[in-house]
Amino acid sequence: MYRTRLREKLDEAISAVLPVVAIVLALSLTIAPVTSSVLLAFLFGGAMLIVGNMFFTLGAELSMEPMGQHMGARITRSRRLSLILVVGFLLGFLITVSEPDLQVLANQVQSIPNNVLIFSVAGGVGVFLVLALLRILLGVRLRTMLIASYGLLFLLTLFTPSDFLAVAFDSGGVTTGPMTVPFIMAFGIGISAIRSDRHAADDSFGLISLCSVGPIIAVLLLSLIYRPDSADYAETVVPTIAHSIELRTLFLDAFPTYLEEIARALLPIAGFFGIFQIVSLRLGKNTLIRIGIGILYTYIGLVVFLTGVNVGFMPAGTYLGQTLAELPFRWVVIPIGMLIGFYIVKAEPAVYVLMRQVEELTNGAVSGQLLQRTLSVGVAVSIGLALFRVLTGLPILYFVLPGYALALGLTFLVPDIFTAIAFDSGGVASGPMTATFLLPFATGACLAVGGNVVTDAFGVVAMVAMTPLIAIQLLGLAYRLQGHGKEIETPAGEDPFAALDDYAIIEL
Repeated sequence: MYRTRLREKLDEAISAVLPVVAIVLALSLTIAPVTSSVLLAFLFGGAMLIVGNMFFTLGAELSMEPMGQHMGARITRSRRLSLILVVGFLLGFLITVSEPDLQVLANQVQSIPNNVLIFSVAGGVGVFLVLALLRILLGVRLRTMLIASYGLLFLLTLFTPSDFLAVAFDSGGVTTGPMTVPFIMAFGIGISAIRSDRHAADDSFGLISLCSVGPIIAVLLLSLIYRPDSADYAETVVPTIAHSIELRTLFLDAFPTYLEEIARALLPIAGFFGIFQIVSLRLGKNTLIRIGIGILYTYIGLVVFLTGVNVGFMPAGTYLGQTLAELPFRWVVIPIGMLIGFYIVKAEPAVYVLMRQVEELTNGAVSGQLLQRTLSVGVAVSIGLALFRVLTGLPILYFVLPGYALALGLTFLVPDIFTAIAFDSGGVASGPMTATFLLPFATGACLAVGGNVVTDAFGVVAMVAMTPLIAIQLLGLAYRLQGHGKEIETPAGEDPFAALDDYAIIEL
């Protein structure tokens, strides 16, 4: 069974990664020559992305999602609000501390100690996950929570040093990565599974969207507390490879780092689930074996994936962006970046988690493929805007203020479930591929034009997290205008889960 499913995931991973590899290869052979060292590392990294994505997506299905759903359903059935809130905060905190992409953010902000930044951001996610759970339990509309949260966020920007604005907005996308998304989304499904009202499906989404706000507010507050003079960034080292043995050594030397990093990321989650299993869940042997196999697949997949993108893709992104921006027609970097952005979102591991859960919870009314294409268009537009900002040096607030105003305005016009999916999709789209290829791509272009990397190049992740909010809601508006808005609402009535235990609910 697992062999067949791995083959399916392999096909998905190949179709996701190959277009990006083909575009970079075509550019390197035409208008943007790169060194053989960078190209070889990029191609080898691409192969690792395919293998890593294959194992991760199957592992998330087998482990992260069932774990989140079982725990969410169990604590909700307890009807103890204090337990729900404590567990919610601890999960949000632990998963965020475990998120590999958060280390990237911490290294960018040299003026704030890494642990202080990491724990503050994790606390922000924990607090907003608690607020998101309260929203589900109390039936508060997501639109109300989003308007209040972003209102506070933009109020804080009035007092934040300009060097930290882009970093703060980037943090919202970076912290909702491949570790966080499948678990928290599944946790929300488990929480809402015992509800029988018509908005239960809508409310199972929205946790990622609110958890993306917490890190931004946390970094804005930190910048006010520390009042740093400037933010620094970590430069990408472009490798020099003389032969194939050095290529092998380049990747093998990086493996121990990610073996340890992903182990630290998975152990708290697995340990927390283990305690929950002993104390409350008591799932069957077969279920635990399936989850154990899934955790192993997730571990292998993330180690291989992150090694490939960090060692192979990051230097290529920086080198390619710098080479294109040094051309006499430097504006070509914008359409090329948009083309790469269109395809690169398909290689984000968490996108497939979102696609599958959207299809399942809307009974196929919202197609996963249509959602993916809409995300691709949104990300392409965001990369174009981000690179335009790199070339012109315009402040990031010129883009995020009207962008989020439009996104929040659309919440009054579209079905609630499209709002929830849209705001979740922003965090899903801005994953490790964005942080390790598109951000270095923008950094390279910024260095070529002599801009300020911290204020001009940073913000790419924030832009990628913003435009899907608009694109998905426009899809929802079109859906409503066509008269299909009611098809995806779950019917109201008596609780169909009342006679079932937690395991039966999740399996159903």
